[in-house]
Amino acid sequence: MRLPVPAWWARRSLRLRLTAAAALMIAAALVGAACLLVVWLRMSLITGLDQTALQRAQVIAASVDTDSLARVLPASGSGDTVVQVVDTRHVVRSSSANLEGRPALFGFPPTVSGTAHSVHGLPLSGDGTWRAVALAAGDKDDPVTVYVAVPTAAIDHNLAQLTVGLAIAVPPAVALLTGVCWLLTGRALRPVEALRAQTAEITACDLGRRLDPPPADDALGRLARTLNDLLARLDVATRRQRQFIADAAHELRSPLSSLHTQLEVAVRHPGSADWAARGPALVEESERLSRLVDDLVRLARLDARPRLRMRPVDLDEIVFHEVRHARRHTSVVIDQRAVSAARVYGDGDALARVVRNLLDNALRYAVRRIEVSLGVRDRAALLVVADDGPGIPVADRRRVFDRFTRLDGARARDTGGSGLGLAIVRDLVVAHHGHIGIEDNDPGARIVVRIPATDA
Repeated sequence: MRLPVPAWWARRSLRLRLTAAAALMIAAALVGAACLLVVWLRMSLITGLDQTALQRAQVIAASVDTDSLARVLPASGSGDTVVQVVDTRHVVRSSSANLEGRPALFGFPPTVSGTAHSVHGLPLSGDGTWRAVALAAGDKDDPVTVYVAVPTAAIDHNLAQLTVGLAIAVPPAVALLTGVCWLLTGRALRPVEALRAQTAEITACDLGRRLDPPPADDALGRLARTLNDLLARLDVATRRQRQFIADAAHELRSPLSSLHTQLEVAVRHPGSADWAARGPALVEESERLSRLVDDLVRLARLDARPRLRMRPVDLDEIVFHEVRHARRHTSVVIDQRAVSAARVYGDGDALARVVRNLLDNALRYAVRRIEVSLGVRDRAALLVVADDGPGIPVADRRRVFDRFTRLDGARARDTGGSGLGLAIVRDLVVAHHGHIGIEDNDPGARIVVRIPATDA
C-alpha cells in the first residue's frame, strides 16, 4: 500500500527530498550503531568481570578443599573484589579484608557453572552494582559456599563517558554526511538539469534539435536517448502534418478555384449564363470537393487513433453490398463469382470503406472488367480487387499508399482521384492488424488485402 505524500513535501525540490531522506537514514544508522556499540561493549565487559569473579572463586574453593584457607583473604590485584566463605549456618568462615567482621551478605545458592548475579547495596559502594558468583566447596560433612563479587562502577563510568562522547559526535557526523549527500545529489542531478534546460529550449519550430546524452550508459543515458527518440517521432509527425496541410490546401484550391471562377462569370454576366450547361460542371466540382473533404476528415480521424467498434463481421456481405452499389454507377463488368464466406473481427463501417475505396480505384482505371474475390486462407481473409487497366509499376507500388500520391499517365488528377483513397485503405487495414499489397494482373493491377479471420 502506497502511503500518501503531503502536498507541502511534494512541492519541495527533488534534491532536498533526496538529501532529507538520506539524512534520516544516516541519523537512524548512526544512532542504531551507537546503541549497539554501547550494548555490545557493556555485555563484553560484564562477561569479563564475571570471568574474573569466577576465577577468583575457583581459586578460593580450591584452598577450602585443601584446608589452606586463611581467615582473612589477601586483597586482589585491583583491591576492590569482595569475598565471603559462608557455611550452611550462614556463619562467615573467611572473607576479604574489606569485609572483615561483617555478617553474610549474599543469599543466593551456588551453581556448578558459577552463574553470575547482579547485586546491590553492598556496604562498600552504597547503591553501586556488583557482579557476584557462588561456588560450592568443602566436603560432605562441612560444606561451604564461596561468594566473590566484583564492582561494575568502572564499567558504568567508562560506558557513561562513551555514551556522552557518542551523543556529542553523532550530530556533527550526521550534519557532515548530510552535506556530502547534498553535494553528491546536486552533482548527480546536474545532467538532469542539463537535459531539462536543453529540452526547454526546443520549440515546435525546432524539433530537429536533439539532446546531448551523458556518456555513461545508465538511467540518465537511457532517458536522454528515449527523449531523443520522442523528439524524432514528434519531428516526423509534425513534418507529416505540415505536409498533409499543404497538400490538402493544394488539393482544395483546384475545385474551389473552378467553382469560384464559374460562379464569378455567372454573377458578372447573368444574361449570358447558361445554367443548364454550367450546372453539371458545378455539380461535378462540388461532388469532387465533397469527396475530398470527406477523405480529409476520415484521415484526420485515423490520425487521432479513434476506437473502432470491433465485432465479428461477415466480410462477404459487405463485399456483395458494395459491388451492388458500384454497379449502379458504371458500365464496367464487376465479376464477384469468386467471393465466398469470410468472417473477420473488425468495424463494419471501416471495412465497407475499404471495399468501396478499392472498387472506386479499380473503376477509375479499369477498361472493361473488374474481378473481386474473397476467401479464407491460412487463417486470414484474402480480399482481391483486380482491374484490367494500365497497372502500377513495381517501383511505385509502395508509394501509391502515401497521401496525395498520383502516378503519371493514366492515373492523374483528371480521372477524379484525390490521391487519398488508397491511403485511407492502408490505414484502415493496418488498424485491423492486416496487410495490403499490389501484384500484377497482366494487364492491370491486383490489390490484395489480408485481414485475420475469426472462427465461424
